[in-house]
Amino acid sequence: MRVVLAYSGGLDTSVILAWLIEEKGAEVICYTADVGQGEESEVARQKALATGAVEAVVEDLREEFVRDAVFPALRASAVYEWYYLLGTSLARPIITRGLMRTVKATGADAIAHGATGKGNDQVRFELSAFALDPDIRIIAPWREWKLRGRADLVSYAAARGIPVPVTAEKPYSIDANLLHISYEGGVLEDPWASPPPQMFRLTTDPEEAPDESEIVTVAFEAGNPVAIDGRKLSPVELLTEANRLAGRNGVGRVDIVENRFVGIKSRGVYETPGGTLLHHAHRAVESITLDREVAHLRDELVPRYAEMVYNGFWFSPERRALQAFMDEVQKRVNGEARLRLYKGNVIVEGRRSEKYDLYDQATATFEEDDVYDQADAAGFIRLNALRLRRLGEERLGEGE
Repeated sequence: MRVVLAYSGGLDTSVILAWLIEEKGAEVICYTADVGQGEESEVARQKALATGAVEAVVEDLREEFVRDAVFPALRASAVYEWYYLLGTSLARPIITRGLMRTVKATGADAIAHGATGKGNDQVRFELSAFALDPDIRIIAPWREWKLRGRADLVSYAAARGIPVPVTAEKPYSIDANLLHISYEGGVLEDPWASPPPQMFRLTTDPEEAPDESEIVTVAFEAGNPVAIDGRKLSPVELLTEANRLAGRNGVGRVDIVENRFVGIKSRGVYETPGGTLLHHAHRAVESITLDREVAHLRDELVPRYAEMVYNGFWFSPERRALQAFMDEVQKRVNGEARLRLYKGNVIVEGRRSEKYDLYDQATATFEEDDVYDQADAAGFIRLNALRLRRLGEERLGEGE
C-alpha cells in the first residue's frame, strides 16, 4: 500500500510516518506544502527521508494559497466568531488540493493526516479530499491507534530516535503559514492562563513596539489588495510586506475560545498581522464604495461564509455560490485606505476612491447646502412612524 501523508515534521506527523510503516506496512510518500512556513519545509523534507519515507515532496503553494484562498476570504470580509481571520481554515483546502495532485502523480492508494479526532482539521482535510476524489481512502491514525495523547507520542518518538519539536520550553503546538501562526494545546489549554510572552513569532509585544506610529496606505482593485504605499506587489509579496509592517507595530494578536465544528470549545492564540491590516483597510474602502443595502446584506452573510470555511466546506456548492455573490459585490471596491499603526492598534485615518465613491460631501455637510432639503425629513419620519403610532393608540386604548 502506498500512502501520501500530509507531513509537517511536527510531533504528530513524525510519529504517524513511523506508525504507518510499522503498523500498516505502507510505503509512505510525505507531502509538505509550503504555504509560508519557509525554511521549515526543507527541514521537514530531510526529516521525512531520515524517518523512512520512500519519497518526500515539497510543493510551494504560497501564491496559490494567497490568490485562491486568502484573497477570496478577504473579499468576503470573512471573520469567524468576530475574531478569527481563518488562517488555518483557509490553508487546509489548498494543502489538500496539492495532496490529491500527489496521489494522482504517484499512484498512491490512500492519504493520511495528523489531525486528531477532536479537532476541525480532520473535517477540513477529509471533506476537501472527498470533494476532489469521492473514492479516496483516508487513514486517520488518531482515530484508530492506541496512543492516547501527546505524552504517548513523545514517548513513541523517543523510543525510535525521532526528534520532536515539543519541549518544556515550548509546551504547545504551532501551525504557521503566510497568513498567520496559531498556538494551542499544552499550557494554553487553561483559558485563564496568559500566553508565554516568548511564544510569539510574527508580532512585537505591543508594549515594546515603536513609540512613533506608522502610516500605511493600501490600494484595492475589485476587492483585492494590489499595492502598499504606492508599490504594486504580487499577492505573496503584498501579504509578506503587510506582515512586516503590522508585525513590527504589534498588530494582529488574538486570544479566543472558539467553537469547534465537532462541538468542543477550544482556546486558540493567533498572530495575523498582515491579515488584520488588510481587513481594516478593505472595510474602509468598502465604506465609501458600497451601497448601504448591498453592504448590509453582504454583512449578514459574512458569518455564514466564515462558518462554511471554518467547518471545512471550501469546495462545497454553497461556498462557491456565496463567493460568486461576494465577488460581484467587490467589483466596486476600488480605492485606497490610509491607516495608522500604533502599539497593536490599526486606526483608519482616510479612505478614497476615484471611480466608485458614493460619499457626497455636499449632501453630508453640516454647513449650508442647496442639495438636501431638511424639511423633507419630517415626512420621512412620519411615514416610518405610522405603525408605531397605530400600536401606541392600541396600547393607550387598552389603558396602558
